[in-house]
Amino acid sequence: MLSVVIVAFYKFVELPDYRDRKRPLRDLCQQQQVQGSILLAAEGINGTIAGTRQGIDTILAFLRQDVALADLTHKESLADFMPFTRMKVRLKREIVNLGMPDITPHKQVGQYVPSDEWNALISDPDVLLIDTRNDFEVELGTFKGAINPKIISFNQFPDFVGQNLDPTRHKKIAMFCTGGIRCEKATAYMLEQGFEEVYHLKDGILKYLEDTLEEDSLWQGGCFVFDGRITVEHQLQPVPIELCPMCHLAIQPAHRTSPKYELGVSCPNCADDLTLERVERARDRQKHRAQQAIQRGLPSPQDMQPS
Repeated sequence: MLSVVIVAFYKFVELPDYRDRKRPLRDLCQQQQVQGSILLAAEGINGTIAGTRQGIDTILAFLRQDVALADLTHKESLADFMPFTRMKVRLKREIVNLGMPDITPHKQVGQYVPSDEWNALISDPDVLLIDTRNDFEVELGTFKGAINPKIISFNQFPDFVGQNLDPTRHKKIAMFCTGGIRCEKATAYMLEQGFEEVYHLKDGILKYLEDTLEEDSLWQGGCFVFDGRITVEHQLQPVPIELCPMCHLAIQPAHRTSPKYELGVSCPNCADDLTLERVERARDRQKHRAQQAIQRGLPSPQDMQPS
């Protein structure tokens, strides 16, 4: 039964008192037994949380009672298990780390493109389509014809732009990301760099996959999500897949028979590059997860492996 409600939300908005918001928000989440992660910064809020319907509705109502967040939107999906193990509310310089806290998406961003207009835009031969996500995410799935900047983290995106893009040559640029937050900030940065016609997928890949029939879709593969589901596809159905926690690459069935594969620790793609210290830390984390699962009556990490 799909009884766990998962919601993702963000908003770029000036929150000068963001530090004061941490404790009451964290306490309410704990009271409602809601788990996940929420980031607070002077530039806004960004979170993904999961819980019961009542718990999630309580948190969203609490956030929206503030005039600054009254129009906060969210994306919702359901699961049959809790995808998070704890609740974290963190204070940050940025709610998504471009490494440029002075960029102001709440003042200037590119043009939002809804899901039902996205196919037409990216089918235009004059449009340069860019995936703003990290390389390991792109490897799992992306839009047909999209450029992979091959970045390890989002704060490398400005370097990619500086080395590969030119406002005088690249007139129309469309960008996308998982839920919309990275590409929204990317458009704000590119407008500051002199690019004039910049578009981004409203509410991100997840909204597109939710709204678009598979036969009409230009999406190829799975979409990585930052929770226990790991990867979803059309209609946000989870895809059974295991990712290596070290290199974030997909574990293939043949990898599990390799002596370099260890559940939750390493895979043949990265085992030779790991120090003994990192391996031991990963083993400790895996042991801790297994103990937590037993205490909560949940499946162990071994039981949750894709077949």
